[in-house]
Amino acid sequence: MTKAVFTSKIEPSYDDLPEERYHFPRTYLSQVEAAVGDWIDYYEPRRASSDLSSRGGRQSYFATARVERIGRDPEREDHFYAYVSDYLEFDRVVPFKDGTFYYEGGLRRNDGATSKGAFGRAVRNISDSEYDLIVKSGFVQTIIETDTRRSQKLTPNGYIEEEAKEFERPIVEMVVARPFRETAFAVSVKAAYVNTCAMTGLQIINGGGRAEVQAAHIRPVAASGSDSVRNGLALSGTIHWMFDRGLVSVDDDLSILVATARLPDAVTRLLRQDRKISVPTKPESRPHPIHLRYHRDKIFKG
Repeated sequence: MTKAVFTSKIEPSYDDLPEERYHFPRTYLSQVEAAVGDWIDYYEPRRASSDLSSRGGRQSYFATARVERIGRDPEREDHFYAYVSDYLEFDRVVPFKDGTFYYEGGLRRNDGATSKGAFGRAVRNISDSEYDLIVKSGFVQTIIETDTRRSQKLTPNGYIEEEAKEFERPIVEMVVARPFRETAFAVSVKAAYVNTCAMTGLQIINGGGRAEVQAAHIRPVAASGSDSVRNGLALSGTIHWMFDRGLVSVDDDLSILVATARLPDAVTRLLRQDRKISVPTKPESRPHPIHLRYHRDKIFKG
């Protein structure tokens, strides 16, 4: 097993859904096979789509996941899917280089310039140390938040021993821990929605300067929902409670759906006047239709 980088565009030319699967041609089969059972980082190139003139990509690493298995594409000959689990988006994107430093050593030529040949490969195997550095750089805010919460649980003798040991674990073990994932998900969703409730438009900051908005999963984790920002909404506490219980939902056109028979009119007046949710400015952070459909079909009581 070895770790790798998978390149995925904002508007992929292949059938990618990064939180679930990565679509690739036979060209990269050996590199992906080497990564099965191990972890990968997702990278977004400058080109936003298959159009050679397109731009808008962040040229940054944006998420991590574990490769579970490879399956053939039944529709396209010599194409495959890498199915992933434990997908988690970074709370900050990581540029492929910082000054003269390259997170992937293989992207740097001997003269210090970028190797266009290496960069052109959509799948690149990387070392454990390169993977760790990218992931730690991507979760800076989450690590700070986790450390802050832990520091609030001090005993007279210092940190609780088990929690101190937990914080010292390797990054890959932290990434699969539920508390870490919940924190990373919340940080990313709140940032995408600028700490504003998507359904009410309210941005409430408490006396300590922290936003009262919460990060809600559209498809619950208990129902195999991912921790992708596209499976999240920033909601106030009351609206979050209503959303989780299927009293409100969201249509494909982003209209807010209400189980009117179960809610008083006074509650619905809290919602945005246009009865549509506000969404992040970046398309890659907006709710994915597949997650919204699940909520409507399986949870909504309207």
